[in-house]
Amino acid sequence: MSNSNTLPLDGIRVIDFTQVMMGPSATQMLGDFGADVIKIENPRGGDLSRTAFGGTDETALNNPVFCSLNRNKRSLALDLRQESNKDIVYELIRESDVVVSNFRAGVMDRIGFGYEKLRELNPKIIWASGSGYGPKGPYAHKGGQDVLAQAMSGVMMRRADASVPMSIYPTALCDYTAGMHLVQAILAALIGVARTGKGQCVEVSLYDSMIAMQMQEATCHLHNGKEINWAEMPLTGVFPTTDSALVLVGAFKANPLQDICNVLQIEDLSVEYPDLDAQRAGKAYLQQRFADEFAKHSTAHWIERLEGVDLLCAPVKELADVLTDPQTDANEMIVEFEHPLNGNMQVIACPIHFSEYDCGVHRPPPRLGEHNDEILNEFGLTAADRASA
Repeated sequence: MSNSNTLPLDGIRVIDFTQVMMGPSATQMLGDFGADVIKIENPRGGDLSRTAFGGTDETALNNPVFCSLNRNKRSLALDLRQESNKDIVYELIRESDVVVSNFRAGVMDRIGFGYEKLRELNPKIIWASGSGYGPKGPYAHKGGQDVLAQAMSGVMMRRADASVPMSIYPTALCDYTAGMHLVQAILAALIGVARTGKGQCVEVSLYDSMIAMQMQEATCHLHNGKEINWAEMPLTGVFPTTDSALVLVGAFKANPLQDICNVLQIEDLSVEYPDLDAQRAGKAYLQQRFADEFAKHSTAHWIERLEGVDLLCAPVKELADVLTDPQTDANEMIVEFEHPLNGNMQVIACPIHFSEYDCGVHRPPPRLGEHNDEILNEFGLTAADRASA
């Protein structure tokens, strides 16, 4: 548990309507940076990630999925179908800095928390929205989700070559990327408020974030009709060894093919394949020769030899191994805290490291509605208000 007294977003209040991953990953980072994040949840189950992957209402608090995304937040459980509860949230927004949501386009307006409504209450409010496809256009009202964004943005179609089956990337790449773009947007807007006194609407989408991630490939296509594909480079690949596998990037050297051949102790194939065009034409043969040789020894054996001639390479690791890797420990990427049900618990730490701030766990993930009385008391709301919440 962090004992830091000052953090960069101390004094910033965030009203958080988000759930699942994209939005919660953003608001968790704001909480890591010191913001007071008030998580608005439906009292009938709360954030969907509380019960993800077979969890139940009884196990919702100690669900690792929920815990991975919701530290440094307070939970306010309100049934927003009741107008009196909407009024409570309006009171909070009048004294807050940021409102964050990740619903489909139009949902926040429909439930009474659209930008035009909220900036009437608070002209300095930053209304931050993350969605699947953006607020307008033919897909605006479609359901957005990480796997769908992989498909719709072209990311899923991109493979090392046409022989590789299309598949779902098994980590929530789109959610996390868009979530971090949402953090950037909010931080920039906070600077804008400090300079001008005016809030604004900021929006990101899974779709746009994935297109932006392909900026090199897309720009090449726009200018010359061809896409670059780093995975199809002829001297780059993943190769099984006797005990696991390694990845080799045969680039950024004068004659990487010659160096690879020297490491593998085979004939110099750069004589027959002297340039990139020739190597591309002979990729299947080259990759098979490499694979045959790498399969003869251990990963450690080959890593030592490849690094000895400054070829870029790395072992292919299981996540379990990464979590116990000394580099993970050196970077302090696993943080521990006391969980109200689980006792000592470990989660992944904030990946941003400051010299002057300790962005650790200031609050464990909250129970559903845990902070109702605390928050309502802070805002001076009456006993009747508390009874309706």
